[in-house]
Amino acid sequence: MTEIRIASPANPRVKAAARLRDRRERERTGLTLVDGGRELRRALDAGVAVEEAYVCPALVRTPDARAAVEMLAAVGATVTSVSQTAFAKLAFGERLDGVLAVIRAPATPLARILLPERPLIVVLEGVEKPGNVGAVLRSADGAGANALVIADPRTDLFNPNAIRASIGTIFTVPLAAASTPEVRSWLASQRVRLVSARVDGPTAPWNVDLTGAVAVVLGSEAEGLSGRWAGDDVTAVRIPMRGIADSLNVSVAAAVLLYEARRQRG
Repeated sequence: MTEIRIASPANPRVKAAARLRDRRERERTGLTLVDGGRELRRALDAGVAVEEAYVCPALVRTPDARAAVEMLAAVGATVTSVSQTAFAKLAFGERLDGVLAVIRAPATPLARILLPERPLIVVLEGVEKPGNVGAVLRSADGAGANALVIADPRTDLFNPNAIRASIGTIFTVPLAAASTPEVRSWLASQRVRLVSARVDGPTAPWNVDLTGAVAVVLGSEAEGLSGRWAGDDVTAVRIPMRGIADSLNVSVAAAVLLYEARRQRG
């Protein structure tokens, strides 16, 4: 990869890969981008199928980026060396690690989730911002949650921004998506108790039992949870707010709930 094989950002292959920044192109092809050494290393560790990879040798400076390049060679991936200008066309923002891969987005059916005896699950309903999905995945990974389930998703889960915001934990935390009725039915079949985060919840999460088989359920940034997450089988909680805002960002709220559950579980 010492010889530059693609120098121009107008190269058709570079342009085709860059189009995967668009959701419609990702949905049409089933492909997405993994941008960054740490993220790509975790994708490869998880056995994700790499369609092709692009490396700019001049930018491969971090230990994670160098490890990712070595792993690409080890799995026999098709790797193309590109110039800095061509790589800038592919990469996200100013974070240039010098390595990027086109992967086939993993499937996300509920059936792929295998739960332990007393699982801790995060459910997000209707969340629109991929950065929030990625941030919740980081918290789920840190708190030892067993799965993240997206109900009525409004973004494709393997959006490159979600991958980047998750720092690659999107490939290690079990992940599924389905409609809200399907998610509720699946949780009931798994005998999982539901704890929903609502601004009008009657009590704080530290006053509620978050041990055992539990799913913490959070809604979208704009609308909160739908009425389908209310009922006698759902315990509503609120995170106390002492200022003028009535709620936290969904990723922060998820972190509060997950780490309270982890505290209770020892």
